[in-house]
Amino acid sequence: MGFFVALASLFYFIMTWLIPGYSDKQINPVSYIRPFGFQTQDGKTLTDKDMKGKVYVAEFFFTTCKGICPDMNNNMRKVYNQLKDEKDFYILSFTCDPETDSVARMKHYADSMKVDTRKWVFLTGRKDSLYKAARVSYTIDDPVSNLTPINEQFIHSQHWALVDKNGDVRKIYDGLKNRDIQRLIKEAKKLLDKKQEPATAS
Repeated sequence: MGFFVALASLFYFIMTWLIPGYSDKQINPVSYIRPFGFQTQDGKTLTDKDMKGKVYVAEFFFTTCKGICPDMNNNMRKVYNQLKDEKDFYILSFTCDPETDSVARMKHYADSMKVDTRKWVFLTGRKDSLYKAARVSYTIDDPVSNLTPINEQFIHSQHWALVDKNGDVRKIYDGLKNRDIQRLIKEAKKLLDKKQEPATAS
């Protein structure tokens, strides 16, 4: 199943590049969010149930990253600034290096970002659980990577997942491309205006 989800994501990227306006068309969900429970920067547990009825963007990064992560989070700040006043909008930033990114470390990083951590939440937890979420739920990394031992795996993805009020992943965006960021903001606003419907996936 993971292969077909990845294929669908690739198809979407190609079509948005080839056909202007394709991203505005209604498409089926890319995936859906499986049950999870991770620790916030404040040491509280956040679960998938807490996010039902919310629209949010999910990303995976690590606090010591000197490559793409600073640019990604500078771009994510643009999303935050545009949507932070929306009652049902959130950003979830999951670490992909939980051995380094403890709750205390995530708290320090969150404080350095100077954002409202009730709206932009920084999460850590077990590496295997985080990586399963990245690949199976949010589909931002190749599931084939699961074939190597967990201690040898490392996710370093610039992609973000936009999740609707039903817990469905609507689209995947490139967090380094301004065009994708603007599209994400536009689509998130549309999702925020929609009423929550019964989940289509089980």
